[in-house]
Amino acid sequence: MSSARAVAPSPWQLVLCLVGLDYFSTLAYFPSLAVRAGGVVAPLATMVVVAVTLFVALPVYLYLVGKSPHGRGGIGVLEHALPGWSGKFLILCLLAFVATDFVVTRNLSVADAAEHLRSNPYFHKLAERLAHAVGPGAKPGDDSLGQRFAAVCRGQLTLTLALSLLTFAFWSFWNRGSRASFFRLALVVVCGYILLVLIVVGSGCVYLAGPGRPLVDRWIANVTAAAEPAIVFSSGGLFRLAVLALAVVPHLCLGLSGFELSMAVVPLIKGTETDAPHEPRQRIRNARKLLVSAALVMAILAPGTVFVVTLLVAPGEHLSGGAAVHRALAYLAHGSPLADGVPATAINSLFGPRFGTLFDLGTAAILCLAGASVSIGLCDFVPAYLTRYGMELEWARRIGIEMRFFNLIMLLITIVFVANVDALQWVYATSVLVLMSGAALAAVVAASREPRAALLHGLGKWLFIVAFLVLTSLTTMTVLISRAGLEIAGGFVVAILATSVLSRWLRSLELRFHGFEFADPQSQESWRLLCERGTAVLVPHRPGLNPRVEKERGIRTGHRLPPEIGVIFIEAELGDPSDFYQRPLLTLLDSDGLQIIQVTRCVSIAHVIAAIGLELSRSATPPEIHFGWSDETPLAANLKFLLFGQGNVPWMVRALLRKAERNPDRQPRIVVG
Repeated sequence: MSSARAVAPSPWQLVLCLVGLDYFSTLAYFPSLAVRAGGVVAPLATMVVVAVTLFVALPVYLYLVGKSPHGRGGIGVLEHALPGWSGKFLILCLLAFVATDFVVTRNLSVADAAEHLRSNPYFHKLAERLAHAVGPGAKPGDDSLGQRFAAVCRGQLTLTLALSLLTFAFWSFWNRGSRASFFRLALVVVCGYILLVLIVVGSGCVYLAGPGRPLVDRWIANVTAAAEPAIVFSSGGLFRLAVLALAVVPHLCLGLSGFELSMAVVPLIKGTETDAPHEPRQRIRNARKLLVSAALVMAILAPGTVFVVTLLVAPGEHLSGGAAVHRALAYLAHGSPLADGVPATAINSLFGPRFGTLFDLGTAAILCLAGASVSIGLCDFVPAYLTRYGMELEWARRIGIEMRFFNLIMLLITIVFVANVDALQWVYATSVLVLMSGAALAAVVAASREPRAALLHGLGKWLFIVAFLVLTSLTTMTVLISRAGLEIAGGFVVAILATSVLSRWLRSLELRFHGFEFADPQSQESWRLLCERGTAVLVPHRPGLNPRVEKERGIRTGHRLPPEIGVIFIEAELGDPSDFYQRPLLTLLDSDGLQIIQVTRCVSIAHVIAAIGLELSRSATPPEIHFGWSDETPLAANLKFLLFGQGNVPWMVRALLRKAERNPDRQPRIVVG
């Protein structure tokens, strides 16, 4: 399976188009949702969303991209700051919402694309031709096979499933290596769509400033009436309007959807050759330019589209069964009647079936590509964590089962929700807000660990705390309206945790070893000499339990080792046992005439002892590893090994050696006494 990190970096403007496929495509349905939820106060509620975008979300992500410039975002910062099983559990829960976001973004996008195509008059003519081809001689209104076939073709679910297959094709196009072509396609589609939106919105604003001025006056009167019984320009009236606008905001949180994908595609952004791998400063700067540009574009287009739609489209057209449902901008582009009864051609003479069809095609293109862009941005996001946490089996990684699993889930959710945009919006909004709340929490945690010398440190920390409170409040309000997002994410949590337990159990005998690191050059040289000459006896020793001299005396007596046989102690310090793979840190030293191998950052004591034994067996006689008996019961020892990486050590070391080295003559010998 392809990885976003394997893609050659591109200028940030091109990557902005990739992000824009997801972020800007929300303009296709955002105005309709805003007007349906807020009515006359929809433009005011949209301004609140813009304020949240610019002054809450944007500062958080501008900070996080500097802390995690390799595409991990807030989840990566939390992973680093919160080790152990509790941190892993939080990360897995957030990954469940990432998976929900990934699946539902594609569902919602293609469902709205289907809405646009179904309402197009030329598409209706095409369906009638298909009906005639299936049932020759059939007339409109006949209950014939052809007419039933045409009805199925025009059906929301059928068309959504067909467009879903198209998004799979776009993702496969990227996955096969046609990435430069995909970027060029994204550039054309995004720029073309924004141009179409600007034509509609700009024409609407010009009309409202001239012949449509009565519509503006009527809207102001309606807003004034909504502020009653307080006077609209009094503090009480403004407070009432603010409350009404805030109540609508949870319905509009889809307008915040682009930030998480922006973080995921940071590795695709080109920096400079002088960028350090661990801190690519120019890539970070370019990523921040992308974030600011995307936020500013939406800060202009979102209020503009909602304002024009609120004033120009009759309220009844936004209700269920209305012609503007989930396609208000397309409604205007087709030249449909305005709220004052004048045809939309009065706004712009271009408007009509042909321009409307061009608008529908542009909208369907960006919505279908939006699903593919999310796949591209997140195709290795969840799998990378699953791999590092030991939750991915080798055969699953080889065939790329995660993406196929997500695609299957996407089709199932499309069927369960009957491709209904209204139902899917709450799942989408919940997943977006939970991930943004997690990002704000990550910013708070990271800022808390910054040096306290600068004044900006304290201001930044409090800004992120406020952002966290705002975003969690919006999340709570959204969940109170609909629990569908939590239910789907909960299913992913259960699936991921079950995968974790099963996979770690099945893979418990893998060595999980990525090589040693050395504390200093002397330790590295001592290790090289030790590997060349081999050693007689390795003795694992738990520091603090018994003095080394006493431990050596007991081993030599109990295991009948003569003085001429050298004994080397292994003192392993457990790190984070919730990690799966390990790269331990070795320090070799002499103390009181004894040679000691000190090992830190171990995820499992048994695994690191087995790794040391195997490394010493590469070019010399395999060593013996001597253990004492444990007083633990077998069940308790096995559970401690699986959960905490330090139980049942002798048996596990022997099992690991037998699996890693098939030749019995090259296996270190295990002695328990």
